[in-house]
Amino acid sequence: MDKNEIKAFIAKRVAKEFHDGDVVNLGIGLPTMVPSFLPPDVKVILEAENGMVGAGAKPEVPDKCVSDAGGQPSSIAPGGAFIDSATSFGIIRGGHVDATVLGALQVDEKGNLANWIIPGKMVPGMGGAMDLVVGAPNVIVAMEHTQKGAHKILEACTLPLTAQTCVTKIITEMGVMEVTDKGLVVTEINPEFTQEQMQEATGCKLTFAADIKNME
Repeated sequence: MDKNEIKAFIAKRVAKEFHDGDVVNLGIGLPTMVPSFLPPDVKVILEAENGMVGAGAKPEVPDKCVSDAGGQPSSIAPGGAFIDSATSFGIIRGGHVDATVLGALQVDEKGNLANWIIPGKMVPGMGGAMDLVVGAPNVIVAMEHTQKGAHKILEACTLPLTAQTCVTKIITEMGVMEVTDKGLVVTEINPEFTQEQMQEATGCKLTFAADIKNME
């Protein structure tokens, strides 16, 4: 798969996870591409932890007064609202967000997530990730399967954790993996890859579902 197509391919698959009316928080980077691929009949309410409910698409002409949680230009959809940070995190911690989509440095077979720091490197802070992954019932990690060939999906994370046993699903360019009490179960695979290639690119044992589907 062409490197330039990978992020869009992943975002397009993530967009199929949502239902009309869902409240969704999107992390910075790849997850912000997801709204571009939502079906016409699915309208989600985008929540940004910096204080927006009903965030809109990235504007063609950036407005310096409106930005998302990552500091990138954003917009507010008709009917959307600006709220203070305390209210925003009350929504998140109160379980009112249906799903959150975010990237990761590492994920392991138990659903542990490490996505905020590599020791020794500068980092602006954890942000709202810690609250989001324990406050939302569906935590979807959307990322490239490996980092320059190195495993990102492991038996156990080696980097400092953001939260434990929080991830429910992992979506990469290779396939879709459900986190279960028996480890990672591959429910969809990209037909450009074989099961053997997917297993080789993964640092823990994968179980391939008997009714595995092609990832579209």
